[in-house]
Amino acid sequence: MSFIKDKELELKELLNTLEYNIDDVKLELSSRPEFGMYQYNGAMSLAKQYHKNPREIAEEIVKKLKLDKDLINVNIQGAGFINISFTNEALTKYINKLLLNVQTSIDTYKTKKIVIDYGGANVAKTLHVGHLRSANIGEALKRLAILCGYTVISDAHLGDFGRQMGMIILEIKNRYPNLPYFSDSYSGEYPKELPITSKDLETIYPIANLKAKEDENFMNEARTITNELQKGHPGYTALWKYIYDISVKDIREIYNSLNTSFDYWYGESDANKYIPELTKYLQEKNILKQSEGAIIIDVSQKDDKKEIPPFIYIKSNGALSYEATDLATIYQRQKDFKPDEIWYVVDNRQELHFIQTFRAAYLSEIVPNNVKLEFLGFGTMNGKDGRPFKTRDGGVMSLSNLINLVKEETLKRVSDDIENKEEVSNIVAIATIKYADLLPTRNKDYIFDIEKFCDMQGKTGPYILYSTVRINSLLKKANNSNYNFIDIYNDYDLDIVINILNLTKAIDNSLKNKSLNDICEYLFKLNSSYNNFYNEFKILTEKNIEKKTSWLALSKVVYDINKMLLNVLAINIPDRM
Repeated sequence: MSFIKDKELELKELLNTLEYNIDDVKLELSSRPEFGMYQYNGAMSLAKQYHKNPREIAEEIVKKLKLDKDLINVNIQGAGFINISFTNEALTKYINKLLLNVQTSIDTYKTKKIVIDYGGANVAKTLHVGHLRSANIGEALKRLAILCGYTVISDAHLGDFGRQMGMIILEIKNRYPNLPYFSDSYSGEYPKELPITSKDLETIYPIANLKAKEDENFMNEARTITNELQKGHPGYTALWKYIYDISVKDIREIYNSLNTSFDYWYGESDANKYIPELTKYLQEKNILKQSEGAIIIDVSQKDDKKEIPPFIYIKSNGALSYEATDLATIYQRQKDFKPDEIWYVVDNRQELHFIQTFRAAYLSEIVPNNVKLEFLGFGTMNGKDGRPFKTRDGGVMSLSNLINLVKEETLKRVSDDIENKEEVSNIVAIATIKYADLLPTRNKDYIFDIEKFCDMQGKTGPYILYSTVRINSLLKKANNSNYNFIDIYNDYDLDIVINILNLTKAIDNSLKNKSLNDICEYLFKLNSSYNNFYNEFKILTEKNIEKKTSWLALSKVVYDINKMLLNVLAINIPDRM
């Protein structure tokens, strides 16, 4: 447990001995550092609860706090704000504990199993900037949950069985009508090689999508093919498998470049296998209804402030709905994993869909009420014009093009004397993209400014990386394996130590809010305080051995924290920059 959490628990016990019953105690960073490091503001709320003067309550508390050997400068300001500071001895002891293992400051939760659904790439469609946030946020939340001790199962949940597959198969059929996949009389083995590459698929889908919008006959035929594919048409299934294999290979490469990985690469097609079983289950539950030719589940509730449309299970044309696939996916996950929670990291604009799907899951008792289904919506990544990020000609930018654009910028900034400059520039480019993407609160839109986010100064990925690389270089030059934090010698040291104390709060807030902005902000504050210290003192040439020893130990803790949190953000650290 962290230093501050320990002190909060001790303060809670102290309040209980004073016969003040309180569920939670929070120590906040002091708004007036001249009066103390931290402050407790609870005397005001206790005064309301117990009908007493807040100053009198504060005085009772302070009288007890002054007995704590770890505290100094305990005082009261204003109506009852209690300020405290910690002794150097107490802080030194804690920093030395972190030197052994920085993760000892983190609370772990080993009782929960969580499935995280993120990525959401569509097979045979190019990954574009709209897929970035799901990959980044989902991967970071997975790593954060694992760091905090959860059992985590990650699933890419590919879009591989919807209408777009019917469109693509139809466009291929129009181009290559003599392929055996389209002959009902064909009974041989289907070919393993086709005149279709992943590059071809990048153009086939946009063309097919445009035709579907402009030609109703094309759309209807695509719907028919989709329906037959979902029912197991042998030719369409074999062609689908070929498309799937070459497309997923490219998708994996893009995700790998973003340091994003999954335990399972399940897709809609995997959930489709459970549809007969799920349909029978829902029929037995008697919650499927006929409505205008479709089969639905009524998921409206009496206290709804706005109309929630019915959950469509089977469309009026007999095709399986997108909603049904997601319900079958929950059914599958419950059978296979029995999770305590399922987190869906998806665009804010899908909120209504997940309200309907979650309600259908609970109503049908596919999941018990104690299983938490959570929609984690995110905002859009926008260009400088405030609109969704696009290419110069106004098209949707692919993820690979975005990475290349940022890499071009980082190449200008990485030192020319580095032998593997190309590789380092790529690491810095990914750090630039990921830090910029994770810095805003998850559900907010943000503007992606390449030049600004590539800057080595300011609140950027390159700044955090450069600071980390510099600390690592310092530690290597010192060549010291026995670190020992002896004392705090100045305000620069103290500022770093206070930032270290706030590590657990940053992690807890990020986990609680399912948003990485607290960790990103924390990294900036910690490294800003360290760089102020680094620029003020010559660590390696310091003649006072105790000071030098302490400063190297402090540097080691900051480096270990950086390394741990950058790993959570899925950001690699180069040796040089």
